Amino acid sequence: MQFHDLQAALHKNFWEQVNKYKVAYQTDVDPDTLWSTYLESFPAEKNPIFRVRREHDCSCCRHFIKRIGGIVFIDEEQKLHTIWGFAVPDDGYQVVLDAVDALVKSSKITQEFITNEYSFGTEESREYDQDYKLVTTWEHFYLKVPKEWRYRGRDTIDSERSRRRSAAEVFGRALREITMDSIDTVLELIRSNTLYKGAEWEKQITDLRKMKTDYEKIPEEQRELYVWRIAPSVGPVMSRIRNHSIGTLLTDISEGTDLNEAVRRYEAIVAPANYKRPKAIFTKKMLEEAQKTVQELGYMDSLRRRYAKLDDITVNNILFSNRDASKRIQGGNVFDEMMGEAKATPKKFDRVQEIGIEQFISDVLPDATSIEAYVENKHEKNMCSLIAPVNADAPSMFKWNNAFSWAYSGNIADSDIARNVKAAGGNIHGVLRFSIQWNDAEYSQNDLDAHCVEPHGEEIYFGHLHSAKTGGTLDVDIIHPRRGVPAVENIVYVSKDRMTNGTYRFYVHQFSNRGGRDGFRAEIEMDGQIFRYNYTKELRQGEKVPVADITFEKDGTFSIKEHLQSTTAVREIWGVKTMNFTPVTVVMYSPNYWDEQNGIGNKHYMFMLKDCVNPENPNGFYNEFLKQELADHKRVFEALGGKMAVEATDDQLSGLGFSSTLRNELIVKVKGSTERLMKIKF
Repeated sequence: MQFHDLQAALHKNFWEQVNKYKVAYQTDVDPDTLWSTYLESFPAEKNPIFRVRREHDCSCCRHFIKRIGGIVFIDEEQKLHTIWGFAVPDDGYQVVLDAVDALVKSSKITQEFITNEYSFGTEESREYDQDYKLVTTWEHFYLKVPKEWRYRGRDTIDSERSRRRSAAEVFGRALREITMDSIDTVLELIRSNTLYKGAEWEKQITDLRKMKTDYEKIPEEQRELYVWRIAPSVGPVMSRIRNHSIGTLLTDISEGTDLNEAVRRYEAIVAPANYKRPKAIFTKKMLEEAQKTVQELGYMDSLRRRYAKLDDITVNNILFSNRDASKRIQGGNVFDEMMGEAKATPKKFDRVQEIGIEQFISDVLPDATSIEAYVENKHEKNMCSLIAPVNADAPSMFKWNNAFSWAYSGNIADSDIARNVKAAGGNIHGVLRFSIQWNDAEYSQNDLDAHCVEPHGEEIYFGHLHSAKTGGTLDVDIIHPRRGVPAVENIVYVSKDRMTNGTYRFYVHQFSNRGGRDGFRAEIEMDGQIFRYNYTKELRQGEKVPVADITFEKDGTFSIKEHLQSTTAVREIWGVKTMNFTPVTVVMYSPNYWDEQNGIGNKHYMFMLKDCVNPENPNGFYNEFLKQELADHKRVFEALGGKMAVEATDDQLSGLGFSSTLRNELIVKVKGSTERLMKIKF
């Protein structure tokens, strides 16, 4: 058997391994030891002295073996395979292959193998004799590098190796340290809809459970190989799931943290700063204890809740009602209704007048005959509903002197783009956000980049991720889109305090056209108002597509100049179209401030809207509402608050709510003796 035959057999074995296992791994085998083992394993007759050195002692083969000889592949049974693990008919060569194969297999994996080279070794070389007449051709080990192993990213190859190694280590910790009990507990919370935005994680947690099951079936000495084998294919979110908010919850439960405390810590990371609390964590045993407690305290009839209607409230509960609503409110005066009908056509004033909420209540509402509210996309988190007891005669469980409560929106669904940005590790909760997405309609390996040119000329993009002056950050940068996974990039500003007044120009750059024919989707969110764009044309290499210019005004507001036409500036929230005026049926304080009550929690100002319908399943009450005598049973009532669904009601009292503790604003159109546009400041 000639060396040529050995090289051909190695080449054949290598590509069989590559095609079967795809990913290779570097081991910690010492390159010098590897080379000496190879050289010294030859029988003397197979490695004769040529001139001054042995025949197989050549610099080309030495470089090849030191560079790639220590890689391994992992099969589905966690067995290692090397490039030397094949049989040849020559015993002399076979003993060498077996020795090197055994040495590499006894080593430990250190990282996924990637390179920026195109080949390993030298296919052949030529050497002249001493008289420079006779040419000898020498064959050497030589392999082309699979394209999947070649790294062409923007970071250094050492940085990319470190990133992949870190991802595998974090994923391994998740499989070792997160218990199956914690996984099952979180899945139960998600499927019972008691975990804030838990549904977004159900697939990942289900996949983690399957991997954990497989992991625990494997002998302990093989588990590390299992981690290395699957880590490259699980994706960035799963590989670092331990570091995400849901991973914090899983880890806390695994380490024995009280379930309610673990969920509270999770919610503190992901839940909005809203008055509504998350649904309670409860078990069958807790429900049994709750039933006993409620029966003992005489509140069984107080638990059932429904959406309130106009017929439920009285004139003492409200600050304003429009003409149609007045007819249904208890205690209304028919002469007041007729007086409203007899008023003359109001004079119109187009200028917007700013006014504080308390002055609006004292000076404007008494003379108003109708009010319309301009509902904006940013008001989505302000949607709220008034909740009433099903049994009107049931005793009140609350600190105030009536049985009414309220609930804010808590099931706001992020857009598809925002959800994918979040899954990729990006922040979607800023005052200004620019997100792009591609590789969703069809597979596109193009490398698109999100850019922002700031007022002072600084540019945020992949080469300059963070602006120290404004706080703007590119926190997601996708270079190589994966099939079936939408690619996203995200630039976010988390605070207006650091932002510079002026214009922020957002555009998309085609950094590398790799054959993708689709365009991109984009989203700009400013102060909660979302503008969406759909660019369907193929981008040429190097092409830049302006999306929009956002101007940050001196008064702290944003304005937009669009270069592309937005597709969904107007949305529908709870049946109300945004960016439109909607009739207000009733203006009221929250029930804890009805009947001139003072000092019972925060005051909320509620503008109930015509045809506004809450599609969610809010809690009928929250622990902070309950009387002091129930404080010892707060966990029981917390469970009940989440368990007792609010019953649907036609013509419900739902609309906008504003806390006295949070700054906000609302534009209204008020009719009375005049018609005025007013911006109410909260």
